[in-house]
Amino acid sequence: MAQGEVLGFEEYVRTRQDALLRSARRLVPDPVDAQDLLQTALARTYRRWDGIADKSLADAYLRRVMINTRTEWWRARKLDEVPTEQLPDASIDDGSEQRADRALLMDVLGVLAPKQRSVVVLRHWEQMSTEETAAALGMSAGTVKSTLHRALARLRQELEDRAAHSREAEGVLARIPAQRDRRHDGRERERCAA
Repeated sequence: MAQGEVLGFEEYVRTRQDALLRSARRLVPDPVDAQDLLQTALARTYRRWDGIADKSLADAYLRRVMINTRTEWWRARKLDEVPTEQLPDASIDDGSEQRADRALLMDVLGVLAPKQRSVVVLRHWEQMSTEETAAALGMSAGTVKSTLHRALARLRQELEDRAAHSREAEGVLARIPAQRDRRHDGRERERCAA
């Protein structure tokens, strides 16, 4: 590159570096990476500087070099993958818990009186306001509020009762193998004594 071209490039960088750095910061989030990106793009552009016939298009050329460089970096990024002998247990949300919760809720709604169930469904599932629910069911807003309060209290009580029953059932199931083992140990002792 001729001496005049080198001086022209240096002058270009001196006058345009702030604007070019702002462009680099828009391309990568980290300010240090933006400086590295600009530096790399300037080095690549310097090698081709004498081939740019219209220097007024130098900004566009340099921005294109920055975009291409950023794309190269992204493609070459190191993925944090470590080979292992065993695959990690992956938690996959298949929606089964959500379906189970919905099934439980539908079952629990069955304990409500029809009027209470209607209020709960319109207020919480359909997300209607108190006034909209009252108009839809032909009752006053106060009646909707009191009915909803009683219905939610009934649902809470039913869920608590079911949870307590479930814990009792788990306790019974947990004791069954222990009781079987005790009976087995007793028979073994009887055989050994005989």
